[in-house]
Amino acid sequence: VQLQASGGGLVQAGDSLRLSCAVSGRTASIFGVGWFRQDPGKDREFVAAISWAGSSTFYADSVKGRFTIFRDSAKTTVYLQMNSLKPEDTAKYYCGADRRYRKAIDYEWWGQGTQVTVSS
Repeated sequence: VQLQASGGGLVQAGDSLRLSCAVSGRTASIFGVGWFRQDPGKDREFVAAISWAGSSTFYADSVKGRFTIFRDSAKTTVYLQMNSLKPEDTAKYYCGADRRYRKAIDYEWWGQGTQVTVSS
């Protein structure tokens, strides 16, 4: 399984940004895809996850109501729509995929990450 994250950038507080995670390879092995973020010197943090069937999602409390995770019908890309961005959302964002759909940070496959910077 290969994942390619993109869409990061520099925005102002209150702006929106959409991240994309292109998924390819043995996708039949995937049951869940998630977004995570990490600041230098800090632990990786769970942000959101979606079941590969697309029928179920869950979010970290810190982003609930502001971020939305969704998948295209072709099951090739998972998106993270981020609205009302705050400076504390600044981090490198990673997408991950796993054989299980779960709220965890030890997913099996990972993309390379995309930087999101929110200025105040």
